[in-house]
Amino acid sequence: SVVEHIYSSDRITIKRDYGQDLPPVQGDRDKLKQAFLNLLSNAHDAIGTDGNISIATHYDSENNEVAISFVDTGIGIPPDILDRIFDPFFTTKETGRGTGLGLSIAKHIITVHGGKIWVESTPGKGSTFFFTLPAR
Repeated sequence: SVVEHIYSSDRITIKRDYGQDLPPVQGDRDKLKQAFLNLLSNAHDAIGTDGNISIATHYDSENNEVAISFVDTGIGIPPDILDRIFDPFFTTKETGRGTGLGLSIAKHIITVHGGKIWVESTPGKGSTFFFTLPAR
């Protein structure tokens, strides 16, 4: 809800599908919020205007994890740079538009909280960022 109004001016809709009865995760609320905002910001940049961001959560009881996905309808990530997107200071944005730290910081925060993060992307069709956090 923090960015929803801003994104709506670019005709980007945020869709939510939150699982029922999710167990809590242990962590620093502000740092996790920063990771989520970084993922949302990258999705917004990838879309530009006229698109969707879908956020879904569910509980994976087999692994005792909360799984979260951010799906965008943006430009996607070319396969030749996919393995570099979490590297500090790596960016495809034009000079002055990004530091290349957003995804690196998000990965660090999620990893420090015992989670994992990965991405799947199809150029021209968007990207899905998946991550898990251990349930408490």
